[in-house]
Amino acid sequence: MRGFYIGRFQPYHNGHHQMVEEIASEVDELVLGIGSAGDSHSPRNPFTAGERIMMVDKAVSNFDITTYAVPIEDLDRNSVWVSHVQSMSPTFDVAYSNNPLVIQLFKEAGVEVRQSPMFNREVFEGTEVRQRMIEDRDWESLVPDEVSDVVREIGGIERLQRVAASDRSECVADNDDDANPC
Repeated sequence: MRGFYIGRFQPYHNGHHQMVEEIASEVDELVLGIGSAGDSHSPRNPFTAGERIMMVDKAVSNFDITTYAVPIEDLDRNSVWVSHVQSMSPTFDVAYSNNPLVIQLFKEAGVEVRQSPMFNREVFEGTEVRQRMIEDRDWESLVPDEVSDVVREIGGIERLQRVAASDRSECVADNDDDANPC
């Protein structure tokens, strides 16, 4: 049986990793959909689809399961989203998600959907990992070692910090300059 699990994986973190480990105990093969594949270089989506495929492939290589990482670009028409996903993916028998919209869309399309437990969701979420990266705080404990390696290889921290920076630099008002733009 082949399963399907989609995420943005911005970046792939230990919550995703534990979910994949759970799913791997139920299926023979797993398709990992790299969602929002066309988005990158922003604070919410700093990594490219190719970089996320690298993260996922390296992180799941130790699992005893065949995996396929496939990019899935966003489609702003929910009524045809499942057929779009199916057209971009190897066929699958069951989809895994905890996202209410994704569950609804798959169910309406007649696809079996299974939910998995969330793992320490308040810490293992992409927003928290990215915020820690921006602030130079410990983020590496929240991701598999292989993901840390990829992020370092691609200069991911520097990129994220740069794209998250404001385009307004702080300036100190100069009392002698009435034309100061601050």
